[in-house]
Amino acid sequence: MANADTAAWAMPGTRESFALVVYEHGQAVHAYLARRAGRQVADDLLTEVWLRAWRSRGSYDPSWGGPRPWLYGIARNVLRVHWRLRTDRPAPPVRLAEDPWPAVDERVDAVRLRQALGGALAELSEEHREVLLLVAWEQLTPAEVAVSLGIPPGTVRSRLHRARHVLQRFVDASDLATSDSDPLPLEA
Repeated sequence: MANADTAAWAMPGTRESFALVVYEHGQAVHAYLARRAGRQVADDLLTEVWLRAWRSRGSYDPSWGGPRPWLYGIARNVLRVHWRLRTDRPAPPVRLAEDPWPAVDERVDAVRLRQALGGALAELSEEHREVLLLVAWEQLTPAEVAVSLGIPPGTVRSRLHRARHVLQRFVDASDLATSDSDPLPLEA
C-alpha cells in the first residue's frame, strides 16, 4: 500500500507516477470488483475505474491517508453504473464463493456457513452490507470506508456496528456457533 507521501506525489503527477498507483493498488481494486461482480466483469470494469481515476486525479486529497479508499469509491460507482445499465438481471447477490480467507473454511462447516452468511448478508441493507464488506474483505478502516463512500465516519461506525449485530444474531439463531468451535470473527 502506498504511503501518504507517495500517494500525494503520484495522484496529481505524471503518467509514470500514476502508473505507480495502478501497480500498487491494481490487484486490490480488481479483487474488490471480482468479489462483487465476478472475475470476467471485473476485468472489463477495471479499465473504467482507471480511466475515471486518471480523469479525476485532481480531486484526490492526500489527507485521506492513501489512494485505496478513493479508488474503492470510484470502483463502487463504476459497479453501480454497471448494475443499473444491465437489463438482463438485477445486481448479483453477495458471492461468498470467492472468500479471501480460505482458512475460515477449514474452521467451520463451509457449506452451512456460506449459506447462512449469504442469507444474513442478503437481509442487510445495501448501505450496511457495503460498509461491512469494505471492512471485512477489503480491510479498510472505518475512516477509509467513510472516504470511499463519501459519508461521515460516525455513520460508518454506526452501520458497521448494526451489520455486525445482525450477522451475530443470525449466526446465533442458526446454531452455527457451537461450543466446540471458535466464534465467528466479526470484529475487525
